[in-house]
Amino acid sequence: MTDTIENTLKEQVAMLPLLPGCYLFSNKEGEVIYVGKAKSLKKRVSSYFVQNRDHSAKVRVMVRQIASLRYIIVDSETDALLLENSLIKSLKPRYNILLKDDKSYPWIALTPPPFERVISTRRVVKDGSRYFGPYASVAAQKAMLEFIGEVIPLRTCRLNLSQEQIDKGKYAPCLQYHIGNCKAPCCGRQSAAEYAELVELAVSALKGELRGVKSYLEGEMNRAAAELRFEAAHRFKMRLEALEKYRAKSVIVSANMTDADIFSLYTEGDEAYCNFLRVKGGAIIAVQTLAISQGVEATEEQMLTLGIQHIVENIAGELQKEVIVPFMPEQELFPSTHFIIPQRGEKRELLEFSLRTARLYRAELMKNLEIKNPERHTDRLMEAMQRELHLDRQPRHIECFDNSNTQGTNPVASCVVFRNGKPSKREYRHFNIKTVVGADDFASMREIITRRYTRLMEEGAELPDLIVVDGGKGQLSSAYAVLCELGLQDKIPIVGLAKRLEEVYYPGDPMPYYLSRTGEPLKVMCHIRDEAHRFGITFHRNKRSNAMIHSSLEGIPGIGSKTIENLFKHFKTLSKIKVATVEQLAEVVGAARAEKIAKHFNKDNNEN
Repeated sequence: MTDTIENTLKEQVAMLPLLPGCYLFSNKEGEVIYVGKAKSLKKRVSSYFVQNRDHSAKVRVMVRQIASLRYIIVDSETDALLLENSLIKSLKPRYNILLKDDKSYPWIALTPPPFERVISTRRVVKDGSRYFGPYASVAAQKAMLEFIGEVIPLRTCRLNLSQEQIDKGKYAPCLQYHIGNCKAPCCGRQSAAEYAELVELAVSALKGELRGVKSYLEGEMNRAAAELRFEAAHRFKMRLEALEKYRAKSVIVSANMTDADIFSLYTEGDEAYCNFLRVKGGAIIAVQTLAISQGVEATEEQMLTLGIQHIVENIAGELQKEVIVPFMPEQELFPSTHFIIPQRGEKRELLEFSLRTARLYRAELMKNLEIKNPERHTDRLMEAMQRELHLDRQPRHIECFDNSNTQGTNPVASCVVFRNGKPSKREYRHFNIKTVVGADDFASMREIITRRYTRLMEEGAELPDLIVVDGGKGQLSSAYAVLCELGLQDKIPIVGLAKRLEEVYYPGDPMPYYLSRTGEPLKVMCHIRDEAHRFGITFHRNKRSNAMIHSSLEGIPGIGSKTIENLFKHFKTLSKIKVATVEQLAEVVGAARAEKIAKHFNKDNNEN
């Protein structure tokens, strides 16, 4: 491995995400030589490039041939395992020899009606059976088979249950009937219609749709309890608990999917990403994400067309008969291609999976760039906040105000300052409300906004790029009126943040604007509001506590503020003052005052 390649690989490994997925190692010729899966891509791939005596000779030889690496992010370890299997079968990498068998993943099949059986299989054939899976391991498949066998009484025998054979009375009930695992349709003790109802319950369980199964189990449990068959009722209760732990199958593969290509397009700002999935035999065998520069006046249709064209010419070759897309590309370039825009079902799930993959690719790409250059993150965040809040400039300097009082007592307010999306705690300010009597949040807001920005203007200090008022239309109107009086209404944009955090109010607009729940601007706004609450409530509690302490001492005749100050300098807390002896108090405030303090607290204690 040359120094240039080694340095490039080290840089790529350092930028890998801590997410589940598959990784592909290629040699100098661009041939994929190994495909692996990982719970954490960064941790797993990093292990190949450290000195480790546990590495086999085969691994050491392979590592020396690695010239580049790629990775695919998925949702879970199970998805990574299934995708790894698909990629290995498609690419046949040289160093995956131990996995190059012709075995397929296990499936569960329902044989053709009537009186279907639930069986295990590794072959998906068009024989009228219904298939579910695949399962990531035989153990997972076996657990599901046992679950269905225990919960739903379907037959396990291979008898020919034609109506003619049943009518002849050829069969007798077996052991499974006597222990309650089968209702003997072979003897006519269960009709085809009754049996079909149980089959549909099994289908629901296999699809992860548990409500019907749950209703059946609850009904059987209640019936058994009513008939005083408590052991049977307990068994159904245990089956209900097992049912809750069932998990639905993965979207990575599907037995019902025909061969298809899936394209999606994710755009954000001036960037676009086209993701490509190829499904063969019901399994994803290829994933690729292409970054696209939007250019001038480029439409989404043009970008999707460009992405499909590039992937066809450089990666995928000829398109398959069915191509799934979110919207129609420019079809003139693909006259013989059958495009589908799915609205629901498995094809829609695959399209959403493709879009999610493109979004994750973009997020990881941005994260890696921002690790190298942290200023990129700040710039991107400020651009997003400017765009989301409809501001004329980036909100690099934000100030947020909040009021706090207890039934009108000890009213205070707080001002927190954020710089570049982060708290600037040395600039935080507290306000004691001076001109407002009682709990009047609107008047309190007018006072602190007036005091804050009158002072900043007098000092010639920097004004914020955005003011955030914690509250709805009332507090916002009060604050905006002050800005108008000070002539700042056109210099500082102001918004009100309602109780529902995604609701933002603007002056003069009675209807709220809703921020995106998944965007970073909402996270910053939540952080600002939480800081204003925390800072204000802490100050209010301290003030209220001090007021209670001082009022307790000030109620003693002949004890003034100077005496109280000396007491706290010496004893530190009110509880220590209460338990101090007359002699200890006298050393600080003199004998006469010490007698009064001791007598006051002894009286209080006696009353309590």
